[in-house]
Amino acid sequence: MEQQKLPNSTLILIFGIISIITCCCYGVVGLILGIVTIVLASKATQLYNENPDLYTGYSNVKIGKILAIIGIILSVLYILFIIWLIYVFGIDALQDQELLQERMREFMTQRA
Repeated sequence: MEQQKLPNSTLILIFGIISIITCCCYGVVGLILGIVTIVLASKATQLYNENPDLYTGYSNVKIGKILAIIGIILSVLYILFIIWLIYVFGIDALQDQELLQERMREFMTQRA
């Protein structure tokens, strides 16, 4: 029987790469793409495990899943960083550059 390409294997790889690239879009885009990639990779892995001789492209699925996990971790870290910035400097300071610089100076003098 002729081998066929595993469904969505290239898409999983592309989404994994994009989840890392977009992790700095406030973390949301990278997180969503990472979760979608892991769901797609799980379905593809299950399909591959049922009949591995029938499909090719499983390496794309594995690499895409690893990249998605990295993208999710980076996105969560970025979200936590944004929450920390809001907690320390306030949302109003993040919208006003002069106020942010003032609060950063205060923050640095408190730490010194």
